Amino acid sequence: MDSPSPSVYAELEAKLWLLYRDYFDLAEKKRRWRIREDIPWDQCNPDLNPAIADVVETFCAVEMYLPDYTSKMFRLIRHSKSRTWFYANWGYEESKHSLALSDWLLRSRHRTDESMADLDKKVFAREWNLPQDSPLGMMAYAMVQEHATFINYRNLRQRVQAQGGDPALETILKFVTIDEAAHHGIFKQIFELFLEQDRESALAVLRPILNQFQMPAIHDLLDESARRIARVRELAIFNEEIFFRDVYHYLLNILGLTKGDMRGAPKVKKSMAV
Repeated sequence: MDSPSPSVYAELEAKLWLLYRDYFDLAEKKRRWRIREDIPWDQCNPDLNPAIADVVETFCAVEMYLPDYTSKMFRLIRHSKSRTWFYANWGYEESKHSLALSDWLLRSRHRTDESMADLDKKVFAREWNLPQDSPLGMMAYAMVQEHATFINYRNLRQRVQAQGGDPALETILKFVTIDEAAHHGIFKQIFELFLEQDRESALAVLRPILNQFQMPAIHDLLDESARRIARVRELAIFNEEIFFRDVYHYLLNILGLTKGDMRGAPKVKKSMAV
């Protein structure tokens, strides 16, 4: 089929809306947290390994590209109420992550107001572009990227605990990992709907994403030094081995796919560009 029939599209959209409402209602009931009230700011650790602060700053920068993430996605999915409403909510939650991480850098005295202002300038001096050009491609990418981000934050929290601890940062990372797991969960549910509707096309967009996956190249965007990048990598928060073990194989397992499904490159049908 070259394009979904109105009835097929309406049925798909209705299912997506139910997924979003369940996601939103559960978030309102169980996941909402407050930056000023729910984090023990008086327990920041200014003596924490500086490399940890470098990682936090990098993650903060990733979150600060929110205007690019949301504005460009809205152009792709303007026709879908369920997905635009979800991305609006997603943007709110990601903005909280950026605010909380930024506040920790300042309150822990690992960064100054001036250095954070410099970070703002670096972020907004360069534009981030979508790695996929279709709604389905971006949903598949987001499903992978959100789980990878969850792994990043989970591992960072473990490194913080192993290097002296910081109750404030650990609390932030706990909240953020829960959010990221929820984000991954709904992207997975959305992708599974498309996988059910047209398996061949869904696999076609997933293959290059999983086989060539990269996190947003924030190191390059921020012109970070090789020395700083090396210090961050020494913490082993995310690398190729972690990706294949905790992201690639994990996703194949939960989606009921095999390595064989990730071979070949059939064309994506126009029906999936919805």
